[in-house]
Amino acid sequence: MQKTIEVDENSQGKRLDIYLSEKFNELSRSRIKKLIEEEFILLNDKAQKPSTKLNLNDVITVKKFSDEKKEIISQNIALDIVYEDDDVLIINKPRGMVVHPANGNYENTLVNALLHYLGDNLSSVNGIERAGIVHRIDKDTSGLLLVAKNDKAHIHLAEQLKNHTITRKYTLICHGIIDETMTIETMIGRNPKNRLQMAVVKEGKYAHTTIKPIELFDKYTYAEAILKTGRTHQIRVHLKYINHPIVGDTTYSNYKENINGQLLHAGLLGFIHPTTQQYLEFTVKEPDIFIKELKKLRTKI
Repeated sequence: MQKTIEVDENSQGKRLDIYLSEKFNELSRSRIKKLIEEEFILLNDKAQKPSTKLNLNDVITVKKFSDEKKEIISQNIALDIVYEDDDVLIINKPRGMVVHPANGNYENTLVNALLHYLGDNLSSVNGIERAGIVHRIDKDTSGLLLVAKNDKAHIHLAEQLKNHTITRKYTLICHGIIDETMTIETMIGRNPKNRLQMAVVKEGKYAHTTIKPIELFDKYTYAEAILKTGRTHQIRVHLKYINHPIVGDTTYSNYKENINGQLLHAGLLGFIHPTTQQYLEFTVKEPDIFIKELKKLRTKI
């Protein structure tokens, strides 16, 4: 249901996101920020940043708003646990699994599985919908994901993410030949022409990716991607930006392929343990579909 709000003199000068979080305190500020960024909330009929300051008689239009809180259920879904202790859990997430519930998808996610496995022994920093989730990887990206079992661990790990001290390395198969190591530094934000996509834009968030070729084929490259930052769809957007989209990526590639979902795998994860202060590093191999495609390419050489 659409809502229209006119800013009064008591609210002028406030940030758009703060004003709305105060007015609708049943919604988290992060939820409101997301609605603004996805252009479901407009200011004077125009998309704005969450930090935009309000003026007297500004008109805020909320095109998408829900007061209903969906129940997040626990589900007995098998987890591939790589490591576990009292503070952290390392999961090898399969392709096709969504990390946390969101609009229209409240079941069969990693969070549903975590709630069944750990119950209340998950951090609550990001609320029930993202219980334990420190960072995300896309639905069709496989590999290592870090889960916090308490708030203290979550805050410590989130600070490492903020300071870019967590090691994250991915492997991928992309179109075209990348024959030398390259670093891609751009700003990434919502695609103004398609809100379901991210894109390289002038007014976005800084994103830094290093691409290292591992093996070259006739028209493809098997490569490693090292993340310094962790923006939404970062590797996929950067590979599209340099005209080497990832094989199977139905969102960022125009190639017609039989593979549904990008061949992108989070194979290495390293971090400082929040309690022991020791550096831990974990690796997992690519899933069968990824290895199968690699074998196909190698037989064509």
